[in-house]
Amino acid sequence: MPRDTPVGWREHVADLDAIRVSLAIDRLTLCGYSWGGLLALLYMLEHPERVTQLALVSPASPTVAYRRQFDEEFARRMAAPAILRARDELRASGLREKDPAAYQRRAFELSVAGYFRDFRDAKNLTAFRVNARTQQAVWDSLGEYDLRDRLRALRPTPHALILHGTFDPIPIAGSREVAEILGATLIELPVGHCPHVEATDAFVRALDDFLPKQ
Repeated sequence: MPRDTPVGWREHVADLDAIRVSLAIDRLTLCGYSWGGLLALLYMLEHPERVTQLALVSPASPTVAYRRQFDEEFARRMAAPAILRARDELRASGLREKDPAAYQRRAFELSVAGYFRDFRDAKNLTAFRVNARTQQAVWDSLGEYDLRDRLRALRPTPHALILHGTFDPIPIAGSREVAEILGATLIELPVGHCPHVEATDAFVRALDDFLPKQ
């Protein structure tokens, strides 16, 4: 992506609506995970007439204050002795030279360890890559954001479900506030940020019970 190409939350919302138009769908059931959960909220606020149901899974925080709490908590977790020890062991293992693919896999697991209640569960997460420059541009586009007043003013509100782990580094207090504002069903699981990995059966059951059947 060229450096002068705009990338922010408004572009994400516009892309999502373009997909809706291309599929000729009038009204949506949105299910968003992590950043996608915050994006779903932003889309709903920009296009409230287009959203009938909303499912948010471990959604990113609805305010910049909660976002900063996440940054602090994630940094604290990544500095845990067990994680630091595992990273030192990996560097000293010689795995990078013996099996680069296995080394990259293990390095990824340790880079996301702070998201989990038990960091050893990170081995079950499908690896992904994040463009840090793009990610920062999106957060910068939100500025000193706080969606709560806009959510309170929304009428009518869609049928909504929020699922959030009580050990998620993203503050669950933000999801509790959003659930109260929207009158949403809130399901709290004793997991970190990845309920689809840490409590797969409960995660699937919650969404199956909520999402429309085809």
